[in-house]
Amino acid sequence: MDEPSLGLAPGMVKESFSLIKQLNQKYGLSILIVEQKVREALKIAHRAYVLRLGKIALEGNAKEMLKSETYKKIFLS
Repeated sequence: MDEPSLGLAPGMVKESFSLIKQLNQKYGLSILIVEQKVREALKIAHRAYVLRLGKIALEGNAKEMLKSETYKKIFLS
């Protein structure tokens, strides 16, 4: 999915991510999401990759990445 939250109201973003999570859990679907709302995507992801200039800059378990200092430096500074 390419930017599934693009142009959506905040409530719809939350609902969209909830539906994506349900698709994964209920049907076992693997879903690739390209998203700028990184925090929201990491909350529902199992694994994450951060690309910078076309190369993998950061990869790992999504939940761990959300807590990581490296993640915070890249996205929250």
